[in-house]
Amino acid sequence: MTVIVGVHRSNPSLYHLARLDYLQQELAPLGESAEFHHYADGTKTGPYLADGTIDFGGTGSTPPITAQAAGHDIVYTAVSAPRPDHGALLVAADGPVHSVADLKGGTVVLGIGSWQTHLLAKALDQHGLSYRDDITAERPAGDEAERLADGRIAGWIAQGAELAAARRTGAFRELIRTGDVITDRSVFFARRDLAVQRPEVVAAIVTALQRADHWAAANPAEAAAIAAADQGGEAADWQTALAALPWRLEPATAEFVAEQQEAADIFHRVGFIERAVTVADIHLPELEQPVAAAVAAASPVAKEV
Repeated sequence: MTVIVGVHRSNPSLYHLARLDYLQQELAPLGESAEFHHYADGTKTGPYLADGTIDFGGTGSTPPITAQAAGHDIVYTAVSAPRPDHGALLVAADGPVHSVADLKGGTVVLGIGSWQTHLLAKALDQHGLSYRDDITAERPAGDEAERLADGRIAGWIAQGAELAAARRTGAFRELIRTGDVITDRSVFFARRDLAVQRPEVVAAIVTALQRADHWAAANPAEAAAIAAADQGGEAADWQTALAALPWRLEPATAEFVAEQQEAADIFHRVGFIERAVTVADIHLPELEQPVAAAVAAASPVAKEV
C-alpha cells in the first residue's frame, strides 16, 4: 500500500515533512510506502480525501467542518497545540476602525474557507454581528497592505511572514490577535476507512509529523530560508513567524471537538455551511491513545533510546 499525504504551503508541519525522510522511515516497518501530493489550496483537502486523491491531510480549523458539511467521510486524527500568535486582524493605524463593531458595513480581506473564516465569524458573532450580513469578505489579491493603508478595505487578516512584515511597518494596528478569539490549531484528518482499518498507519504518520515539527523547531534559520526561497518574503520574517508556532501535536480530544462544534454552529447560523453538523460524528476517541503514543515516540529522547 502507498499512503498518499496531501501537502500545501499553508500547513507548516506537512510542508516540512514533505522535505524530510521521516514519513518513509516510519511507514517502512509497517510494509508501507509514502507519496506526497502537492496542491495550492488547502480548502481542497476534504474533497481530495473524499475522491481518493489523498489519504491524509491537514489544514486549519475550518476546512474539516466544511468537508463534513459536504458529506465527506473523514475523521480527525491529531491537532497542533494552540497557535495564539499565528495571525491577526489588522486595521489602519490611523484609520476609523477601533473595535470589531466598527467593521460593520466594511470589507475584510481574508483566506475565505481557511481558519481565518473561523476567526472572523466568531469575532463578529461575539459582538452581535454576522459574517454573512454585516461585512463583505474578499479573498487576498496581493495588495492588502496598500488597500488597508489607504482606506479601501476595513480590515485584513494576515498570518505568518506577511504578518511579521506588516508589523514592521508600523502602519497597522492589531484589532484582534488570533489567540484572543480562537485556539487556531493545525488540524489533521484522514479518510475514515484508513483511520478505522489501519490506525497504526495513522500513528506512524503522526510520529513522522511530530519529528518534522521537532526538526523545524531545532532548525529555525534553515526552515525560514526554505520558506522564503519557495514562497517569497524575507527570511527574517519567516523566522519570526515560525518561532511563534508551538511545533507540538496532540490527540483530537473532546475539548477540541467542542471548539469545532462552536465554529460549526456559527457557520451554519450565518449560512457559510448549508447544513448543521455534529462534529463528534467524525471524532474517533479510540485514536486518542495511539496518537498520544505516536507523539511521545517522536520525542528526541525517545529516538535516542
